[in-house]
Amino acid sequence: MNQIPVKDVTPGKGAGDQQSYDLYAKREHIYVKYYKGLFKNLRIISGAMMLVMFYSFSWLQWDGRQAILFDLPNRQFHIFGMTFWPQDFMLLSWLLIILAFTLFFVTVFAGRLWCGYACPQFVWTWLFIWAERITEGDRNKRMKLDKTPMNKEKAVRKAAKHLLWLFIAAASAIAFVGYFSPIRELVPNVFAFELGPWEMWWLAFFTVATYGNAGWLREQVCIYMCPYARFQSVMFDQDTLIISYDEKRGEPRGSRKRGIDYKDAGLGECIDCGNCVHVCPVGIDIRDGLQYECVACGACVDACDDIMDRMNYPRGLIRYTTEHSLNGKKTRLLRPRLIGYFVALMAMFTAFAYTLYNRVPLEVDILRDRGQLYTTTPGGLIENVYTLKLANKEQEAHQYRISVSGIEGLTLATDAIVSIDAGELLDYPIRLHMNPADLERANYDIELTVEALDDPSISVTEENRFIGPAPSR
Repeated sequence: MNQIPVKDVTPGKGAGDQQSYDLYAKREHIYVKYYKGLFKNLRIISGAMMLVMFYSFSWLQWDGRQAILFDLPNRQFHIFGMTFWPQDFMLLSWLLIILAFTLFFVTVFAGRLWCGYACPQFVWTWLFIWAERITEGDRNKRMKLDKTPMNKEKAVRKAAKHLLWLFIAAASAIAFVGYFSPIRELVPNVFAFELGPWEMWWLAFFTVATYGNAGWLREQVCIYMCPYARFQSVMFDQDTLIISYDEKRGEPRGSRKRGIDYKDAGLGECIDCGNCVHVCPVGIDIRDGLQYECVACGACVDACDDIMDRMNYPRGLIRYTTEHSLNGKKTRLLRPRLIGYFVALMAMFTAFAYTLYNRVPLEVDILRDRGQLYTTTPGGLIENVYTLKLANKEQEAHQYRISVSGIEGLTLATDAIVSIDAGELLDYPIRLHMNPADLERANYDIELTVEALDDPSISVTEENRFIGPAPSR
């Protein structure tokens, strides 16, 4: 399968340039220009939805408790009406695999949509860029301000920007920690300075991390830290929707007056205004071709379409398209690899949904007494001792009935009814008795069933073995 070439536009390593360069280049501050457009509106909507969910979901209540709470001390993970335990870790593994395949599917179909419209790094980066613009002004004003010697106005604007950044970072840290420590207790404790050591540590850590990543590092996180930028080109093919510059329409580029016939001047549609570069949050020039730094946010598309409208040229000089379409070939949206990802994704999602729907909120483990295989009671019966580890995964107490089957005449010598509180993990010893005259061999497969009295659907059956003396010959 043909892949789209990704150009290396690293400074100091152009075509035929053999000079050495640093693997980590010193960051040059990117001054992002304000603009409007369709894809910006879509990104604002998707980012706003993510921010609203992130900041508000921890405040939701469900049956008298926080709807989403990862209670690490008690090893309980509440997600609305369901409670998960460490024993349910396999479900988390399944979920992560499904999310990975979803990312692969979306990437094969439409490139880095996740990065441009939903990645938390860029959702917060755009939020910080907004804070920068309202405190220091648009691109040209910020560039001029940074070149100006420190004065009162500059100090006030810089202080306002960093205070706003710190406020957003602190609010984000509180919202995040609020998913692990009840947020209705956390927020008052923050303002009363009554935090525990681990809460203080994580609040400080995430405040600094958010402030640094979204305020200072920004695109450096994507370029040097995120592995997705490095392997994305392996997943692209010539039918993948990517943001591309149409060289056939745009070249040769050059400035011109509005209304003149650019074709007579031997020019293409690109007026070389640089707006596509000025609005790019990672500072690349999309006209150099597909680059791994591109996060597919569509900013250059909006900026270019705005210029095309002003020049009365058709839109789409920079657009979401495919390599085949740019070369005048037919694009195949449905192709084997995409179909394969979709089928695998649907199969995993169906299996996950089925497992989650049929999940029984009761954990039962059976441990045999390792001290001895069996004992003989004063009444002459063969006794096996077991320990049942019972975990009630629901948020309400239940009474459970224990029953045994597998051998005719096998009886339970302990109380068959046991009460377990909500979220309780109970070790419950039981004894099974059997008349040795009814044993035809030394060991039997048996089944122990634990069933809730008030809800027969909560029932778990586990297998084990009953061991007795070898029959005499």
